[in-house]
Amino acid sequence: MNRIRVATLALFVLIASCDRPAPPPADTATATPPAPPAATIPAPVTAPATFRVRLETSRGPIVIEAHRDWSPNGVDRFFQLVELGYYNDVRFFRVVPGFVVQFGMHGVPATNALWAANGLTDEPVKQPNRRGTVTYAKSTMPNSRTTQLFINLQDNSSMLDAQGFAPFGEVVEGMSVIDALFSGYADEPRGRQTEIAAEGNGYLNRTFPKLDFIRTARVVK
Repeated sequence: MNRIRVATLALFVLIASCDRPAPPPADTATATPPAPPAATIPAPVTAPATFRVRLETSRGPIVIEAHRDWSPNGVDRFFQLVELGYYNDVRFFRVVPGFVVQFGMHGVPATNALWAANGLTDEPVKQPNRRGTVTYAKSTMPNSRTTQLFINLQDNSSMLDAQGFAPFGEVVEGMSVIDALFSGYADEPRGRQTEIAAEGNGYLNRTFPKLDFIRTARVVK
């Protein structure tokens, strides 16, 4: 009889843990920004009012449309990073079905550290975090948005809007590609951001070899 009670309790704990919502898309690698390397980032640029970026990924193409009036600082940074080739060969390191896809840690540690030390000024949430919107990950510190982005896989507005996650764009082509990204590691790599920041793609290739990735990112409109 005692064995039955123990087994029932264990099953209850397992079900309860599965019901817990996934934590927000935190940029934990930059919660305490590392000292930047000797190089400096280019001067900020002003992006067009609206433009599209095509991601050629290991699963197929994705097109993101950015809207500067949604988040001027965020869109200017996104435009600059794409033009510099920052997102080329970047992994989708966190894929949680029914929640988000997160990416944006550069494969070269020095490049990642350089941008991680240059946070963007926070902006108000002007659009809801509905399915398909693209938003910067951030820590609980002010002005902590840098390079990490996430795509909402469902309407997360009830949880993320109040926490200050401000969408700056939306997927206009390729949501089926996003839904098909490898999700077998789920949330596990999120807790390894310190290691990813230190070793880049070398660590990801060795520890999470099945991750999908962005081959190239370029402005197309």
